Amino acid sequence: MEQEKKRRNCQEQNPWVPRILIGISVIFFVIMLVVPLFEVIYRSLREGISTYTSAITAKNTLSAMRVTLLATVIAVVVNTFFGLCASWLLTKFNFKGKHALSTLIDIPFSVSPVIGGLAFIMTFGRMGWATPVVEWFNETFGTDIALVFSVPGVVLATIFVTFPFVSRELLPVMQAQGTAEEEAAALMGAKGFTIFKKVTFPHIRWALLYGIILCAARAFGEFGAVYAVSKARGKTFTLPLEIDALYMAGSANSITQAFAVSSLLVLLAIIMLVLKQIVEYRGKRDS
Repeated sequence: MEQEKKRRNCQEQNPWVPRILIGISVIFFVIMLVVPLFEVIYRSLREGISTYTSAITAKNTLSAMRVTLLATVIAVVVNTFFGLCASWLLTKFNFKGKHALSTLIDIPFSVSPVIGGLAFIMTFGRMGWATPVVEWFNETFGTDIALVFSVPGVVLATIFVTFPFVSRELLPVMQAQGTAEEEAAALMGAKGFTIFKKVTFPHIRWALLYGIILCAARAFGEFGAVYAVSKARGKTFTLPLEIDALYMAGSANSITQAFAVSSLLVLLAIIMLVLKQIVEYRGKRDS
């Protein structure tokens, strides 16, 4: 209460300080976010609706959309499962190497995505140490699996760059929750999945949804790691790679098409932002 009074007195004595900060924030927001996004929408529609429609329904664009959605869905599913398991392990159990595991989860945050893509090439590429294993698997089971310069490689790269998002949203919530409620439920005879469903999940559901949204948003816009393992336009390109290919073509028509395809990512970003705000609001209301 005393701190709140001091804060109010400070604001009353210096009413111009919050106004200046608000003004700076608004100017920065407009220059860095609103204007660029408006420019993308404007340039995508400048040549007319027919040009825009033909750009977003082109064969390469539809292929890039399918690959992007496939990689995003698989990455979200895999990282959600891993995030739940890793968060449960790190917050509910004590074991040797706990801090090392927590640090390893953050590797995609500190390593350039391009380096991650190159690591997959060095591991699963033609000269990679895992190539004999992949070739043996293909010969044994009659498959034709390729883990670089293919859709599976794009999926692996997307999983890598989005690896920590779900777990990093769950960890602080589960740490704050503690283990008392789970231990009490176990003493009353509840089993592992029942404890998770009835005790743990209600506390972490909004953090889990928030992590899933961040994971999906990151997957939609990934470029560096995917670029390293994807080289076939119309087959393994994602939307960011298709935009780059159109823009680098250099013609006026291809640049307009690049902006048109970019508008799809803008739309996805707006959807992710709306979902993020809804989850934050519901999480604060239920807390």
